[in-house]
Amino acid sequence: MAKGTFGVTTPIYYINAAPHLGTAYTTVAADTITRYQRMNGYDVSFVTGTDEHGQKIAETAEKNAMTPQAWCDSLAPAFTDAWKTLDIDYTNFVRTTEDRQTRAVQKFWSALHDAGWLYKSAYEGWYCVHEETYYAESDLEKSDEGEFVCPDCKRPVRYEASGEENWFFKLSEFQDRLLAFYDEHPDFIRPITRRNEIVSFVKGGLNDLSISRSSFDWGIPVPWDEGHVFYVWADALIAYLTGIGYGDGEREAEFDGRWPIQYHFVGKDITRFHCVIWPAMLMAAGMPITHTVFGHGFLLTKGEKMSKSKGNGLMPADLVKVFGVDAYRYYFMSDVQFGHDGSISMERMVQVYNADLANTWGNLVSRVTNMTTKYFEGRVPEAPAAAAENPLREIADTLYADYDACMAEVDFTGAAAAVQKLASRVNLYVEESAPWALAKDPARADELAGVLYNCLEAIRIIALYLAPFMPNTSAEVFRRLGLGDIAEVTDIKEATAWGQLPASVAVEVGDPLFPRLDVDNLPEL
Repeated sequence: MAKGTFGVTTPIYYINAAPHLGTAYTTVAADTITRYQRMNGYDVSFVTGTDEHGQKIAETAEKNAMTPQAWCDSLAPAFTDAWKTLDIDYTNFVRTTEDRQTRAVQKFWSALHDAGWLYKSAYEGWYCVHEETYYAESDLEKSDEGEFVCPDCKRPVRYEASGEENWFFKLSEFQDRLLAFYDEHPDFIRPITRRNEIVSFVKGGLNDLSISRSSFDWGIPVPWDEGHVFYVWADALIAYLTGIGYGDGEREAEFDGRWPIQYHFVGKDITRFHCVIWPAMLMAAGMPITHTVFGHGFLLTKGEKMSKSKGNGLMPADLVKVFGVDAYRYYFMSDVQFGHDGSISMERMVQVYNADLANTWGNLVSRVTNMTTKYFEGRVPEAPAAAAENPLREIADTLYADYDACMAEVDFTGAAAAVQKLASRVNLYVEESAPWALAKDPARADELAGVLYNCLEAIRIIALYLAPFMPNTSAEVFRRLGLGDIAEVTDIKEATAWGQLPASVAVEVGDPLFPRLDVDNLPEL
């Protein structure tokens, strides 16, 4: 029986560009947590999707001589294909142009309208079409030419004072409630740097939020006011609810059992939407609030945020061709501290690949399975006596506690390091025990069997802990050890208890899991 439910989301990604390394970074992180908590006994939901409405989409579609829906339909596969390439095992992919999203959005905002949280008024202020965001003049920056530009994308903003009437959400009334909530729930915003930024922002005062537009029609219709469509953020945030059944009568029980979820994973540039607007919306709706919004940092190359416009960006598929899917996933989770900006380079990726994967993990699997084939005809030897000294078991017996604590803190780097500690110790154990020397003395056959059993058992345990990071490689290691489907493990603590590798099972050597790479023969990042 599952321990309970566990929920994770990524942002509902804006569909106007294909997934990039930053988008993939968030999604791989969510997938890593998802895979681990499933192995840890939870019934996990993982919602992602695409944000497909708004003025920018409508204008781009028109430039391409397509309807907005046709334009979105042509772009959506870029996301589903990218996540398939990276082995992202989501439970629900929400496109905001789906009928179920329309039902959910209209249900949510109709309830807030009926409860008196919305009002209609003319809007005047600065608007960035690219970011689909309104800004106060104090938030804006100035270009070299002296014109106001968006603080996020640095594009020119425009002042809208056309008299267009929009529907507004009374966000300003939630300032004190939000600050009290932050105090009562210090883990709601992580890491602490994001929390400090949001608290400071809210203390500065909140303005009411426009949630509708009437100057274009590409959006979900406002059901109580013909001619208005919902503002893109008022639409996209609801997708977190849609993905677990909100607004669907047949999934009502599922939604009640899954909300609130544990984690929203977002980039630090969109924390205000998720840490200010979103919880205020939920408060107004009388709904519980998700446990943590984790705003991670940017990926940097040569000190700059990665972007195609700067010419310093690569698509995930470019790196997968070089490193393979699992090594790609492992690098970004193990070497880039989640929550902080992370500087990446091809040289560093190769360094981590060769050190952790080729030399430590891949080499360990190869040398131990080779010796098992050579000295025991390719079959797992008998386990040593329980009283025998075993430095590998000493580490393995405490590994779950260390690893689980890191995962609970979303410390992927720490979790990977804990597993590598055991892998490195197994390699040292091989050198200390020298099975090749033991094999020359028939009187030490039992000792040889014990050494190789310990190594094989440690490999089994390492594969389990690396499965959330590198699912394909761990599945392959299980196959080579003659074990079952690693994806069926639902109690990793029990599964990693020492001594479960059965004797006499056939072991396969196979090709090297991670052939060494030479950075001089790879493209620049």
